[in-house]
Amino acid sequence: QVQLVESGGGLVQPGGSLRLSCAASGIIFSLYSMSWYRQAPGKQRELVATITSGGRINYEGSVKGRFTISRDNDKNTVYLQMNMLNPEDTAVYYCNGHQTWPREYEYWGQGTQVTVSS
Repeated sequence: QVQLVESGGGLVQPGGSLRLSCAASGIIFSLYSMSWYRQAPGKQRELVATITSGGRINYEGSVKGRFTISRDNDKNTVYLQMNMLNPEDTAVYYCNGHQTWPREYEYWGQGTQVTVSS
């Protein structure tokens, strides 16, 4: 059974930091590209950051320089360090795992709420 379990969300003041974690089980984690998505109320889900199985990283424009994605293949965990948070970062953050070879698989976590408010 595949599980992606996010943790680390919560309420933080503007300018603060949070670190999200996503622990994966039931997959060969090292073969997966891992991503963080977010969905704000009334908006579509958007890609925040991706780290491929080879370690290549991409960020959505508004988080560049503030967020850092990383992975620990020994712990089957992907992280999202979020700094300089602002109210526009408020959303449910979802972990996504995607493998394209030798077969395509994609899995989602249940999401963790991040609220940035004073």
